[in-house]
Amino acid sequence: MHHAEALIEQNRLLGELVRAADTTVAVPTCPGWTVRQLLTHIGRGHRWAATIVRDRAEGPVDIRTVPDGKPPAETSAAVDWFAESPRLLLDAVRATGADVPVWTFTGPQPAAWWIRRRLHESVVHRADLALALGVPYVVEPEVAADGLSEWLALVAARPAASGPSPLDPGVTLHLHATDDGLGAAGEWMVRGGESGITWEHGHGKGSAAVRGSAADLLLAALRRIEEDDPRLQVLGDEKVWATWRDATPF
Repeated sequence: MHHAEALIEQNRLLGELVRAADTTVAVPTCPGWTVRQLLTHIGRGHRWAATIVRDRAEGPVDIRTVPDGKPPAETSAAVDWFAESPRLLLDAVRATGADVPVWTFTGPQPAAWWIRRRLHESVVHRADLALALGVPYVVEPEVAADGLSEWLALVAARPAASGPSPLDPGVTLHLHATDDGLGAAGEWMVRGGESGITWEHGHGKGSAAVRGSAADLLLAALRRIEEDDPRLQVLGDEKVWATWRDATPF
């Protein structure tokens, strides 16, 4: 998939939700935040990533130092500010070079890494807004499946010392997207090991398996829907799935 195009599209859809919304509405899946605060969080995050890439940062950048990190007060102008934010990131990646290494919280990565990261930040937060506003949430299976793969890569990159492993050594979790046409990209085998987890695309028998659409699997993994949501089918040891959700970072 083309991550840059998807980033722009997901943010366009997100901006449309905000433009028509009461921005003081609370976002239950992001406790303490309103719609406006969520918009600010995402837009500032895009600009933060753009700064990291543009400056070829070798270490963390204080998000409070990001230029123009606060949207205008008026909603329409705030949405326009928001729409500019991912474009600043894409411009920064083009100027720096997609393959040039920059700082990320998983260690040095090619600058283009930030496009995919910010895409899926937007995908999940668009779900947060849809849930808060009581409107339908639809995302293409290919985008949702890529989001789950990206999320698993973040979990696998987490240092073992940062908390309990979501899977004990020898325990496996199989995630299976039921959407047509995804092929191997819609199946994940996740394995617990002594130093954390590893994962790969593929089909196999796990200690537990969870089936559902790619979108529902993504939202369940990120705790936007409950572990026993009727849209999911959990097979095998249900405690494995529950422990996974409890131990994975927010």
